[in-house]
Amino acid sequence: MNWQTLFTMQRELDNYILAQHDLKNENVFDKKVLALLVEVGELANETRCFKYWSVKPASEKSVIAEEYVDGIHFILSLGLDLGLNEYQPNNQVDERELTALFHDVYHAISTLKEEKTHHAYGQVFDTYLNLGKKLGFSANDIKEAYVDKNKINFERQDQGY
Repeated sequence: MNWQTLFTMQRELDNYILAQHDLKNENVFDKKVLALLVEVGELANETRCFKYWSVKPASEKSVIAEEYVDGIHFILSLGLDLGLNEYQPNNQVDERELTALFHDVYHAISTLKEEKTHHAYGQVFDTYLNLGKKLGFSANDIKEAYVDKNKINFERQDQGY
């Protein structure tokens, strides 16, 4: 996938949000990190992969996809904060269970908060993409869901979200 297109879309959304909320001169990196952690938790909740005590199935794939791309939005935004505007994933496949992959994502995000390096960012992006593959999302699925959610995010800003 050409991630540069999504980085460009994310830059436009970020600039719009910062202007709407008069935050052009404020560093919101740590807030974005926390937002990403929350989004990953919401994603995990929809997959129900950790709910060993429950027989209720995971949410529909469309709901999981929407939660998943919420994380993509914040990952792209953090990359922009680090001066990146493209990314080449390592494309390694991790076949472990979802719970282990969620732990990896949380760990990578926590590391990024402390290190703020391109390497740490790459770990976040790669582990999150691995999670997406395990959830059954293709690059095209991710791009389509991202574009759809990006439009909704602009509309929400216009409506005072």
